[in-house]
Amino acid sequence: MKLLPRYKTLIIYMAKCVLGILLCSLVSVYFHEWIDYSWSLISVMLVLSPEGKDALELALTRIKGNLVGAGVGLLLLWVQLPSPWNIATGAAVALLICDWLKLNIAARSTLAAVIIILLHHDTPTRWGSAASRVGAVIAGCALGLFITFVVHSFIKTETPALNSEATKKTREG
Repeated sequence: MKLLPRYKTLIIYMAKCVLGILLCSLVSVYFHEWIDYSWSLISVMLVLSPEGKDALELALTRIKGNLVGAGVGLLLLWVQLPSPWNIATGAAVALLICDWLKLNIAARSTLAAVIIILLHHDTPTRWGSAASRVGAVIAGCALGLFITFVVHSFIKTETPALNSEATKKTREG
C-alpha cells in the first residue's frame, strides 16, 4: 500500500514535532538553569515545518527571523518601555527589519521571539530571565535546525506543504 503524499508529509511532520518535544525536554533536564523548556519548545515548533523540499531553507530563514526578534526584544528590554508598548513597538520594529532583510516569510517566528523576550514581570532578575529566554530561543532554533537536517537527510521528499494547492487537489481527487 502506497501512502498519499499528504499522509507522508503529515507523518514526517508529526515525527519532527514529537522529536522536537522530546529533545527540548531532554535539553531542559540538563540545562534547566539556563534554558526555559516552554520557550525553547515554542521556538523549535516555529522552526519546524511540514514542507519537504524546502524544509532546511525554511528552517534557516525562520532561525534568522527568531534572531531578529530576540535582538529587537533585548534592545527594547534595555530601552525599558512599559508593557504593552514594548511588545507593540518590538513587533513593528522587528517586522520592519524582516522586510529590509527579505525575511517576511519568517514574520511569525520573529514576532514570537519578540514576545518571548519581552514577556516578563518587573523583577530584580529581569536581565537574567531575559538571557534565559534568549538562550531558550537559540536552543529551540538549533534543535529545530538539527531535526530538520537529520530527518531530511534520511528522508528525501518532494511532497508539498500540507495546506498547498497540490495537497488540496489530492484530497479532492
